[in-house]
Amino acid sequence: MTGAPVVVLTLLTALLGVMYLGYVADPEENLHDFPIALVNQDLGDVLDTGGGQQQVNFGRQVTDGIVAAIPTDKVELHVVGISEAERLLQTGQVYGAVVIPSDFSKSLGILGIGSVVPGDIQRPIVTVETNPRAGAYSTQVVLRIADEMLARVNEQVGRQLTDQVNTQLAASPPGAPATELSGAARVVLREPIDVLVQQYHPLPNGTGQGLTAFFYALLLLLAGVVGAMVIHTMVDAQLGFVPTEYGPWYVHYPPTPITRFRTVLLKWGVMAVAAAIVSGVFLLTSHLLDLPLSHGLALFLYSWLAIAAVGITGISMLAAIGSAGLLANLILFVVLGLPSSGGTVPIEATPPYFAWLATFEPMHQVFLAIRSILYFDASGPAGLTRGVWMTILGLAIGLVFGAVVTRFYDHRGLHRKNVLNRESATAG
Repeated sequence: MTGAPVVVLTLLTALLGVMYLGYVADPEENLHDFPIALVNQDLGDVLDTGGGQQQVNFGRQVTDGIVAAIPTDKVELHVVGISEAERLLQTGQVYGAVVIPSDFSKSLGILGIGSVVPGDIQRPIVTVETNPRAGAYSTQVVLRIADEMLARVNEQVGRQLTDQVNTQLAASPPGAPATELSGAARVVLREPIDVLVQQYHPLPNGTGQGLTAFFYALLLLLAGVVGAMVIHTMVDAQLGFVPTEYGPWYVHYPPTPITRFRTVLLKWGVMAVAAAIVSGVFLLTSHLLDLPLSHGLALFLYSWLAIAAVGITGISMLAAIGSAGLLANLILFVVLGLPSSGGTVPIEATPPYFAWLATFEPMHQVFLAIRSILYFDASGPAGLTRGVWMTILGLAIGLVFGAVVTRFYDHRGLHRKNVLNRESATAG
């Protein structure tokens, strides 16, 4: 008997180590299917190549080079127009975008001419837009990927532009003064592109740089799990099925003649009422802390649904397997839920099995819905639709599971009685 707790604790801590250390150990090495948009708005230009006029489109060349060089097993590149890129950013479906401007080829041509003609010139700009509303850590990943992409672009375009300028100089008319690239011009042409990093729809103050959605979702899960445990224990104590201790005092009421199904119905009802109250407490606390809340009603209603769904499912688990349900609820909602939520490190920067867990783990669904309400104007495509329907599905599973198991126990006559006492009475 004394060895069983040690075995259970050892297995639980081993699971915790695998989940939590594997979650944060090496996000960049675990990168897979990381969505980024690439927009080419370049209209092209006509350049003098020394042998005549030539139509060029450096933006298309850059786009093709990035698509060919980007590791498809790590980055999911969406080559789209600017309108589609903005839609993807607005709904959190991409973590960032690389935008090549419409005058990219023209600016490069002017840069090539300016390298041998006196005057002030500016390097063409490629914009990297991060999406801070999609997650705090995702911005760092976007910037690293963009740096690698644009380093290749600078190398490719710089070499091409240098060759082109050298060709133009070699084709100078006879008798013209000899001209060659200066050292400064070579440096400029070696890295002809300037990178501008900016945030797409920066987060307002009071959002914890994108972490408030994660912690709000965590609060809802904890409220449901802890609520299920507290309601299960206290209702059972009032019904006389478990004793209650208050310091040195011990109280054990006589068992109430009530079926398992009616007991679980009572606990579900208490959980539904408590979920509404707790949702209101969280909303009030958010207002007192000056969190930016543009959709307070949506936040309250979804929080109520999420807490009730988690709590009712937790109560059903306890009704089905008894005290072992405490451990099962802890593993299902917390141990597996936190690292697969995507709230801190993006799912695409964690080992692949976390992506599988995220398809059904409750905390990921709750996080998507809360993030949509807080940061994406309660947009359905940004995660609210999925979050709501998955939470309703979880609630339905919890209700059906609890009802079927308790009705089955009642049908088989498996009433809540002390097995040892009943065996003693039979033996006597």
